[in-house]
Amino acid sequence: MKKFDVIIIGAGPAGIITGTTAKTAYPEKSILMFKEEEKGLVPCGIPYVFHALNGVEQNMMGPKPFIDMGGEVITDKVVDVDVKNSTLKTESGQEFAFEKLVFATGSKVMVPTFIPGYDLENVFYIKKSFNYIKNLFEVLQTKKDIVVIGGGFIGAEVAEQLALHPDKRITLVESEEYCFSKAFSRDLSIIATKALSETKVKVITSTRVEELKDSNGIATSVMLNTGETIACDAVIMAIGYRPNTELAQKAGLELNKRGAIKVDNYERTEFQNICAVGDCSQTTGFLTGRSDTVMLASTATAEARVLGHNLFGVKIRKTFNGTIAVFSTEINGLAMAAAGVNESNAKAANIKIVSAQFSDFDTHPAVFKNTSALTLKLFASPCDGSILGGEVWGGRTAGEIINTISLAIQKGVSVFELISYQIGSHPLLTAAPTKTLLIKAAEKIIEIIESNKACDKTKNA
Repeated sequence: MKKFDVIIIGAGPAGIITGTTAKTAYPEKSILMFKEEEKGLVPCGIPYVFHALNGVEQNMMGPKPFIDMGGEVITDKVVDVDVKNSTLKTESGQEFAFEKLVFATGSKVMVPTFIPGYDLENVFYIKKSFNYIKNLFEVLQTKKDIVVIGGGFIGAEVAEQLALHPDKRITLVESEEYCFSKAFSRDLSIIATKALSETKVKVITSTRVEELKDSNGIATSVMLNTGETIACDAVIMAIGYRPNTELAQKAGLELNKRGAIKVDNYERTEFQNICAVGDCSQTTGFLTGRSDTVMLASTATAEARVLGHNLFGVKIRKTFNGTIAVFSTEINGLAMAAAGVNESNAKAANIKIVSAQFSDFDTHPAVFKNTSALTLKLFASPCDGSILGGEVWGGRTAGEIINTISLAIQKGVSVFELISYQIGSHPLLTAAPTKTLLIKAAEKIIEIIESNKACDKTKNA
């Protein structure tokens, strides 16, 4: 039985970054990675397979950087882990021993068994599987009337991409009042839903799917709680993902109430030699300190870098104490991004906030080709002005501006500090230095705090 210093189960973003970081930090260590399919996909790029990328080949991802650094990779499924003896078995019958084991098994699609017909033929899911998505891409070439169930990021993006095919009629059904409501504030959710509705997608919100009807086991229509029935020749379920932790549970690892592997601040489980990282491991909200369900490649890789450096003892202190959740998307040419707290999730968590927004353009003067309008909304504490969240929408620079806001949240920057925020500007690349969106929004919040004594008011509320 061959033994490795580290074995990583999973070759998604969390697994790959854990592997490359560990090989950088501990080049002398032997590290083996298991993956279940020969080829992998960039998870966030899956919706664009159906039009913009025109196939899975342009969205491939694999552990080549890890292999180039001396890591070993085996395509096989791990079916059993013996925690006591530090060994594992694979589907092909191979056995391996390890000093350290990392679960990076990712997430699996949520299957709505509560909807009759969920398992009919022509009902599909957006699985993070190269082979499955390749087959789905080919199957959907012949489908004309497609119903997408779920108006989160994946559902909306898949619907938008499919609707770009002139021969297809796409309907999206969302149970909430607006799409993207779990990530965006109500205001931005309204904007996002409107952007999606202005494509060829027929968007139906505040509506539940009651049942999928069939003919000879093949889905033919979707019945809604309104009584309406939508004829279709394919249904795509996009209602979310859950941690892929069956193997970990079988091995005896403790799961939290959300089904994720319990880990400490450095991704370590209750077993000294076993860690878990990415979608399969638990996350904690940065402000609430409560268990969260953020499943993003960006979050997974941040965790993986911390784990990779600290696999054999803490060398680099983890500098974030909770998951911020940074989201971004583009629908019908409108880029939208969010990080941290907004009015919707702040209310649910009983967090007091003040907010302000500012709009301008991403060039100066705003007459250049490809200039886009931008709006930035900032959320902060009414007591000390610390930045708790933000949203940006308009041009594509929104995607990087939200990353700046995320860093400000993570480092505890206040709106008062942003007044002296030193920036670089250029007519073709940024808003005018006299109207930097982040600074202008911060100034507005300072006005609210100082003139209305917002902290005192919330204390007495």
